[in-house]
Parts: sequence; structure tokens; C-alpha cells
Amino acid sequence: MEKDSKIYIAGHRGMVGSAIARGLAKKGFENIVTRTSSELDLRNQQAVADFFEEEKPEYVFLAAAKVGGIVANNTYRADFIYENLMIESNIIHQAHLNGVTKLMFLGSSCIYPKMATQPLREDYLLTGLLEETNEPYAIAKIAGIKLCEAYHDQYGSNFISVMPTNLYGYGDNYDLKNSHVLPALIRKFHEAKEENKPFVEAWGTGSPKREFLFADDLAEACLFLMETYNGRELVNIGTGEDLAIKELTELVAKTTGFEGEIKWDTTKPDGTPRKLMDVSKLHSLGWKHTIELPEGVNLAYQDFLKNQEIYTV
Repeated sequence: MEKDSKIYIAGHRGMVGSAIARGLAKKGFENIVTRTSSELDLRNQQAVADFFEEEKPEYVFLAAAKVGGIVANNTYRADFIYENLMIESNIIHQAHLNGVTKLMFLGSSCIYPKMATQPLREDYLLTGLLEETNEPYAIAKIAGIKLCEAYHDQYGSNFISVMPTNLYGYGDNYDLKNSHVLPALIRKFHEAKEENKPFVEAWGTGSPKREFLFADDLAEACLFLMETYNGRELVNIGTGEDLAIKELTELVAKTTGFEGEIKWDTTKPDGTPRKLMDVSKLHSLGWKHTIELPEGVNLAYQDFLKNQEIYTV
């Protein structure tokens, strides 16, 4: 990418899209095209066609998606598969029709089989059954990967796919009904500290292990791959390191300054025992994360404190 290349970020208001926008700005890219969802409905085929015809972006980061936690994924199954299929199909097809130089599609680690061997390698895709609760979302994301591969195969399009691990960072979702585990813990421990609660209740046993990547690190990896990687196959993006939910919970308690007790409700489900990305391919290409979890959790907590009126509405 040249410094004056026209770059479209789909989903620029989300945690991932906004991190990519910050990363591009930091590196001196100024010709960035964005549209809010009220300005451009990415589910609308004609609207997306008109946008590409008008703007003619050279590079596209496809970070727009309908996302949510386990309850939302399982409750709104039709919405999650339909809306995500429409968004990615419209953007990828119009990128092809309008001669986009390169497109990056961002997926999710839920594309891998539920019982896949750990750590999760890129070639495990489509080798087993998916987690039932978010299967519609996962299938939509797999379709996005296959779209990129198919346009690569048939038309020679330089469309690449990347699979981030669990993300957290600036602008995260702190709604306790549909947020992911790390932002939910930050909010719960902060509010418990503010209200002088004697304990915080956490779900399960705390034994499952999870991997977390700071969103601005993901953005750095995305920019690196956009500049250097032209392969047909997807690339995992993560740290290659995980920790038990119990350790994560204790880290968040320490970061927020909560000094009470942590009680584990073992009647609640633990979920998948482990989800760790194999990032050996990414490392071999020359990129490694720089923000370690304690630093990242502190950065996320400071962002939460600064914006909690917005985040806790």
C-alpha cells in the first residue's frame, strides 16, 4: 500500500475496525474511506454496489460483522447467518467487480471444529463439527473464507483471510448480557469495588484456558499481512499463549483493585476446555505480538474508566 492509496475499512466503528484505522493513521495513511451503518447498509446489495462504483477503493479491510456473545448467537441464529452472509458477499463481490487491488477478510476462531486438537492449526478448518451455540455465525465466517479462496482461484483476486483469537481493547463491549468474558470481568470487578461488595461470583470452575490478543496488536498484524502476505490460505492471528479463566479473573481483580473474594458457581457451564491458536505460520512470516496480557488489561481498564458513561448505558 502506498501512503496515498484509497483504503476502505468496513466496520470502522467496531473494536477491530477502529484499531485498524488507528494503525493506518499511525503509519501515515490518510486516504481512508468509511461509512457508518446509517450511511451504508452493507446488507443491501445495490447500496454496496453504488458505494464501490462511487469510491473505487484500492484496498479493503472487511471487519464489519454482526457479532455477539453466546446468548445472542444462540438466540438470533437466523440474523447471525443471514446478515453476515449478506455483508461479506456484497463487499467481496463488489471488490472483485471494481478491481480492488487487495482485500482482507477477518473471521473468528469459532470457525474451527469444537473438538479440534489444540492448538488450532489453519488446516483444521472443516475437519469436524462446530460448536452448536454459534454454528450459524461460524458457517457465515467460513463462507467468507471460501468466497476469498474462490475469487482467488477463479479470477486471481488477491483476497486474503485472517482468523483472530479472542480480542479485547479500546472500545470493547461491556454490556453484561452479551459481552465476552474479559470485558464482562472488568465491568463486574469495577462495579463490585465501587459498591464495596464482599465477593464477585464467576461462572464455572475457572479451569478452561483461553488466549487473548489486544485489538491494536491485531491491527498491527493485519497491516503487516496486508503488506506482505498474498497466500490463498487463511492465517491465524494470536499470541500462541493462553491462561486459565481463574488466572484471568485474578488478573482483572488485581488490575481493578478489587480486594474481596472470588466465588465460583460450579453449577454454571465451563464451555470448551481450551481454545488456543497455532500461530507458527504468522511467526514464520515475521510478526509477533508486543502487548502482553497484564499491560493490555490495564490499558483496557483505563479506557473503560475514561468512557464508562458510554460503555455502561
